This record gives sequence, structure tokens and C-alpha cells, in this order.
Amino acid sequence: MRAAVITDVATPPVYRDHPDPAGNGRDGMVVDVLAAGLHHLTRAKAQGLHYSSKTGYPLIPGVDGVVRDSEGNLRYVAQDDTSPGTFAERTVIDPRRSVVLPDDVDPVQIAAAMNPGMSSWIALRRRIRFQPGQRVLILGATGNAGRMAIQIAKLFGAAQVIAAGRDETRLKALTALGADETVTFDEVNRAADVDVVLDYVWGDPAADAMIPMLTARADRGTPLTWIQIGSMAGQTAPIPAAALRAARLEIVGSGIGSVSARDIIAELPDLARAVTDGAIEVRARAVPLAEVSRMWNAETDDRIVFVP
Repeated sequence: MRAAVITDVATPPVYRDHPDPAGNGRDGMVVDVLAAGLHHLTRAKAQGLHYSSKTGYPLIPGVDGVVRDSEGNLRYVAQDDTSPGTFAERTVIDPRRSVVLPDDVDPVQIAAAMNPGMSSWIALRRRIRFQPGQRVLILGATGNAGRMAIQIAKLFGAAQVIAAGRDETRLKALTALGADETVTFDEVNRAADVDVVLDYVWGDPAADAMIPMLTARADRGTPLTWIQIGSMAGQTAPIPAAALRAARLEIVGSGIGSVSARDIIAELPDLARAVTDGAIEVRARAVPLAEVSRMWNAETDDRIVFVP
């Protein structure tokens, strides 16, 4: 078969011949790959930069995708760290880490949406007890995951969603997705009275935002839950001691490990249904897998989806 193969941490994958995968019965089902998204997580794990990375070279990247099994069923699968990647014509999956999809779904849309959409969906459904009517601030709202987080928060009944980012032009476009207000990082004190922060940024920007927000809260005794999801601005954040002592602030993380694989898989059918029904806008761009070397580090607003 043909696959994208990485032989070194410093080089992009190369499209080449690769041995066909072999299944091992119930826990190892050989499937045909139809579509696989190029996510931030995909690159980070392949390069050993993600906290869950367990890399050994050569490797086939790809953390998830839409596949067809031997019985003709469409499935969305999230691979574990021991399974081969999805950037190939065929791969091996554990069917327990997959969900069967309706026959009429668009594999490219599903492959583009599930990973970035899962970040806020899982955070609000599995890491906290989010209640309809609560107010949400999204730090890093202009990226794919942030854009979807706006829509997912509204879908879950948020009374107000405030989108924060650096690019004012891109921020203005987010009102069409349901953002009630947009702010730059220098204006986050205007979002002081939210109940939940979905943080895709972390690093210095997150730390710098905390004190202005907490100082401006009408009642510092009202709970504020800060959910750390992404770390686009840095892996560490110098949290001021006053942020934890002078207000009722709770910081939690949401990701692989803090939510069990079983709980993540349980949420996937509803997320897939929301994408299929058009409740969540998806920016997807299908690209032949043969172009993986050229597109591996491409800058684009669309989620790249490789099609073998």
C-alpha cells in the first residue's frame, strides 16, 4: 500500500510504499482509510512534542479518521498510541475506539471536524458540569477549534459567548458563528463576569489575562472555571498567586488522560450528528495524501484532510 511515512523528527512525512497492515482479530481490524485530518495534535505527536507522544521511527502519522471496515460500515476512529496512523491507504483499528457513522455522511467533513470539535465538546460535557445559561469566554477563538467552540457552547445553551483573539479582522467574522461579543487580549477585563473560560492559548497571554479579569469581576466569590485545552502560546504559564487567592478561580485541564478514552468515545456519536446536521460549521479542504510532504506545515484557515 501507499502511506505517509516519517523517518526522522526533523523531516516531514514522505509518501511512499509501505507494508500492508496486519490485523490480530477482534482488537485489530484492518480498514480502508477514506479521510484523515491534519490536526495540531497530529503534528505534535509525530514530532514528539505532545505530552502523550510515544514516538519511534519510522512511523505513519494520523491520530484519527473516517474509515470503511470489511462489512462496508463507515466508522470514525480515534487511534491509541500503539496503533498505526491513519495517513495511509489502510490501517488497523481497535473497533472499541470507533463509532459507526450513517452511510450518508461526508467523510471529509467528519475527519476535519471531530478532533478540533472534540476539544470544547469534551471539556464542557466531561470536565465540568456546564449549565445552560452560563457565560463563556474563549481564548484563541479565531482558530479552527476556537471557532467550533463558539458554536458548541451555544449549542449547549450558553447565554453569552465572548470570543478573544489577536486579529481584530478575524474576530469580527466570529459574530456570524454566534459570538455575542469579541475582544482582544488587551480587553479581556470586559469579559470579567463569565462563568467558564475555554483556553486554547495558555502561556503568558493566559497568565496576563487572569488578574485583570478577576479584579474586574462584580463578585469575586462567584466561581470561575478556567479550562486549559491548548497551549499555542506556551507550555507553561506563570500564574500569579493572587489569581488563586483573591477570587474563586478553579483551573482544570481537558485532554488525553484527564478524560478517559471510554468517556471520549461515548461523546463522539452526538458530535458527529451535530456536524452532519449542519449545527457546526466546518472549514475542510480535501487534499490527496500524495501531497503530504508539501502540506505538512502549510498555513491555512481550513482544516486539511488527506484523502488516500
